[in-house]
Amino acid sequence: MIQKIISGDQTGAYQAAFDAAIKYNFPHGGWIPKDRKTEDGRLPEYKLQEMSTDSYKERTEQNVIDSHGTVIISHGKLTGGSKLTEKLAEKHRRPCLHIDLYNTPVFMASSQINTWVILHKIETLNVAGPRASKDPDIYKNVKYIIEGVILLGLVNAKSGEYLTDYDMEDYLKKLPVPPKTVDEAVDSLISDLDLKSRVVIANMDLDDLVNLHSNLFVYFKNAFDTWSGNTELMESCRFISRKPLENEDDATSVIMAILWKKLRDTHLLRVVK
Repeated sequence: MIQKIISGDQTGAYQAAFDAAIKYNFPHGGWIPKDRKTEDGRLPEYKLQEMSTDSYKERTEQNVIDSHGTVIISHGKLTGGSKLTEKLAEKHRRPCLHIDLYNTPVFMASSQINTWVILHKIETLNVAGPRASKDPDIYKNVKYIIEGVILLGLVNAKSGEYLTDYDMEDYLKKLPVPPKTVDEAVDSLISDLDLKSRVVIANMDLDDLVNLHSNLFVYFKNAFDTWSGNTELMESCRFISRKPLENEDDATSVIMAILWKKLRDTHLLRVVK
């Protein structure tokens, strides 16, 4: 089974791969050009290493080199950065699979990728595809597909098997145990954040963190997707907030506030006189 998902930094297919990994607490990483910029601005707090150059070509090539194989998901033929990824995989003799969703139904793609992963013994999988501005549907499709690849790997699915060949209980038994309290959730998030992110959060105003950094909020909310129905965690959030919570967005705000307070105690920059 794959052990890690890596990808690039842009909207669309790249961020969909990361959000799928975050949903199931699956290891992820990769490289991003200098300054962490995307077409929607600064990248959310994914676990990426920043390169010394702002070259997208060099970022793409490094992700190909650092993986055992690359899957490129698109609607139609490859162009632009996706085509470059394919050429770089060929250059470095890495297995490369193109999933054209005009020819392969979305619900079958996870099985096709899993079969390819088994064949080539892929442990670190590089995921690529078009940006959201080029293909508005690519994010939701890639996220669904990569979630499926992760789930099939968790149950050690054989070549040719599909998500529907297993009961949901088979998957749930393999998923990480979700946190039951706010403290557990916060500790989990802190362990996922790198030092730079911890310092940035600690030195922000709480209102700015919640209201201005929507990308960070989405990152945390994605991490809680797999906790839907976690009544213990929701009750812990209600106890701390001392007021009713309407949904997971409200719970996420509570958890973010406690995260901020904890990081203020350990990572706040102070002026030394």
